[in-house]
Amino acid sequence: MADIRHRVGIKAPLDEVFGQIATLEGLRRWWTTTVEGEAGAGGELRFFFGGEEPAASMEVSAFEEGALVEWRCVQGPDDWVGSTQRFELSEQDGQIVVLFSHAGWPEANEFFAHCSMRWASFLLSMKSGCEGWGFKPWPYDLKTDNWG
Repeated sequence: MADIRHRVGIKAPLDEVFGQIATLEGLRRWWTTTVEGEAGAGGELRFFFGGEEPAASMEVSAFEEGALVEWRCVQGPDDWVGSTQRFELSEQDGQIVVLFSHAGWPEANEFFAHCSMRWASFLLSMKSGCEGWGFKPWPYDLKTDNWG
């Protein structure tokens, strides 16, 4: 198994950063403009990237106010199904540190590398927006390769 891990510090209040991960409105700001479902504990989220069907559906498997959100992928790319996406937040040196992991990949293949880069790009979108420089969700994001 392989895991994607990223760490980003954001100079913004904890409740603002947590809201980006824990609400539909927040997720639409930095990841993709079309998100449906319930973002709280036990909810299910559907993320769209231009198609009529969701590109991925996530079950909210863990939720601790101000500290943690974890999703388990229940529908999406084969390498994603059954994996978890985890956002752990902590306050350190005047910023909120987001420790992100996308765990449970079957292997570190080319799609794994693509998704790692895309996650980094979207986490930087969250940082940029929270720090006043503007969010860049899909489809307004920086394209990092020919997979879009």
